[in-house]
Amino acid sequence: MTTLLKVRGLEASYGDLTVLRRLDFDLLEGGATTLLGANGAGKTTTLRALTGMTRRSGEIVFDGTSITRMSTEQIVRLKVAHVPEGRGTLTAFSVEENLKLGAITRPSGREIAADMERVYGHFPVLKARRRQQAGTLSGGEQQMLAIGRALMLRPRLMLLDEPSFGLAPAIVAGLLEMLDRVRREDGVSLLIVEQNVELALGIADHACVLETGRIVKAGTSEAIRADADVRRAYLGY
Repeated sequence: MTTLLKVRGLEASYGDLTVLRRLDFDLLEGGATTLLGANGAGKTTTLRALTGMTRRSGEIVFDGTSITRMSTEQIVRLKVAHVPEGRGTLTAFSVEENLKLGAITRPSGREIAADMERVYGHFPVLKARRRQQAGTLSGGEQQMLAIGRALMLRPRLMLLDEPSFGLAPAIVAGLLEMLDRVRREDGVSLLIVEQNVELALGIADHACVLETGRIVKAGTSEAIRADADVRRAYLGY
């Protein structure tokens, strides 16, 4: 597999507070990498920095093109989809309107209608509630909507911040199966932040462990799972 995303010396800050300190990592095309770490380690900020949502420096290269100085809108047009922490649902809009907004950078036509049906196939509850105001959905349903909206972009890369948050275990299992299918069948690369470390390592083939804005460990998911420090700190054994 070729490298889709290359990050070198990434730093990010909020005002005078530096949150990320010289992060280096790669993401392979069609691969899945998870970012692990305690609250405040910089995981969410990493996703925000990659999509131009915070001040950053260093070098971010997506499919051979530097995106370090691009705006969020320009990065979205390269088919990078971000499912943020807190879902980012437009609560006053209907489910269907939220999904259509996910495809706003694409030409209208039959493909968008077909993709909407595909999203409904992944999340049947959304089809049943397609005319319903998004703000009246349960937390788990809003999470499904946020992921469905990202899929409407037909992304090459999906950045997912806590995708299992608010979902029942049975729904989480279905979500993981769907993400794996999207990766295998459509070649969508995944960069995932997930507090459930066992779950995250089950999705991803590579992992990076962050502490106070630095990557302190990186490797295959199997190697990270076998690491004694990771097991003690995050897996409880």
